[in-house]
Amino acid sequence: MATPGNDIKSYPGFRFITIACLIILYAPLVVVTIYSFNASKSITVWEGLSLHWYADVFTGPDSGKFKLAARNSFVIAIIAASVSTAIATLAATAMVRGGQFKLRTVSFGLISLPLMVPEIVTAVATLIFFNAIGFDRGLMTILVAHIAFCIPFAYLPISARMQGIEDTYEQAAMDLYATKRQAFTKILMPLMMPGIISGFLLAFIVSLDDFIITNFVKGAGVETLPTAIFGSVKQGIKPNIMAISTMLLGLSIVMVTISYFVSKTDNTK
Repeated sequence: MATPGNDIKSYPGFRFITIACLIILYAPLVVVTIYSFNASKSITVWEGLSLHWYADVFTGPDSGKFKLAARNSFVIAIIAASVSTAIATLAATAMVRGGQFKLRTVSFGLISLPLMVPEIVTAVATLIFFNAIGFDRGLMTILVAHIAFCIPFAYLPISARMQGIEDTYEQAAMDLYATKRQAFTKILMPLMMPGIISGFLLAFIVSLDDFIITNFVKGAGVETLPTAIFGSVKQGIKPNIMAISTMLLGLSIVMVTISYFVSKTDNTK
């Protein structure tokens, strides 16, 4: 428990720095959200509230491109999140329940490495790897790359959840003649489920929103929603881009919120 002398809010300038950081981080998002409801074709002139640009996303001249890009994004994100969550669950089981083993620290470092390496470095390395093995770029290269860098995002909540579960549950099950496999599937897995769901949701939203790695490894004519938005922005920022960005922002907020509350669920009682 923090003492009054150690309360960070008592430090001079804390309030100012906090407000400044919040403004810098979220003011652009608020502006984009507000102007996505602008009736004007201009992105700077306000002419009243309208849902015209949201309708334009689904029925306008660029709707076909955005629908195809959205379908690619969701298919890749669902598959990548599912595979990376399965791998992360196995990795967390080995790291947390596997006891001490050789290269355990190295293994944890390798799992966490994509979180520490700049994404542009990962993108270039992935592109070089695919070119070296002669893997033609397309949806499959995007999927493989997304699975690889989504694993640590899925691993962290799963591992944290498993660390909070005492192994006495499994020991009690095995004392009642359950096999190790039965103890894992019928006892540990249900207790881990909030962490697994949270890891899946985080991996899903990271894959759905990724631009840098996707832009490097996608093939010609293959687009996901972030790369399609970037291509449209290069031709000029239009209000419908703000509408798409706002919808993506809303989806991200919902998914992260669900992930947060699911990870806080306590089903060990």
